[in-house]
Amino acid sequence: MRKTERHFVTGPNSLWHVYKTVPFWKVAKNFVVIQMARYTPFLPMKNWLYKTFLGMKIGEHSSFALMVMLDVMFPEKIKVGKNSVIGYNTTILAHEYLIEEYRLGEVVIGDRVMIGANSTILPGITIGDGAIVSAATLVHKDVPAGAFVGGNPMKVIYTAEQMAERQLESAAEQAAKESL
Repeated sequence: MRKTERHFVTGPNSLWHVYKTVPFWKVAKNFVVIQMARYTPFLPMKNWLYKTFLGMKIGEHSSFALMVMLDVMFPEKIKVGKNSVIGYNTTILAHEYLIEEYRLGEVVIGDRVMIGANSTILPGITIGDGAIVSAATLVHKDVPAGAFVGGNPMKVIYTAEQMAERQLESAAEQAAKESL
């Protein structure tokens, strides 16, 4: 279950209420910063822009690939741990505007997480330490630490225990090849 706060509206759909929920100038500033960062190949500069101007919490050595699209309205609700990789053209949302309500939720990405290209992460999601998210995955629920997930809808492909077992088997195979 995603952890989001629900805010109900009356009258037109919730997107018509956007500037009652977030100031226009904040959205304009965030848009400019995010667009600059999307195209820069300099990882330290991206992280500095995100931390300084968007209020994001980003761990040391985390990397945002080209074209990553962060939530323009609530980027401060996105937290990324240490040494994680966010793949090309990934979208990370901390809000969703629906017909009769809008929802806000923090996105927490742990340490040493790999998120494949073209993935979408919905609001209110936690991705555990050491998890791997396959390319083009719709992350609509929490990802357990160490798990390998993928697909649309997202499914657990390997648990942390299965991943550890596969790594042991791979190491044993490599050692056997080297001994020949």
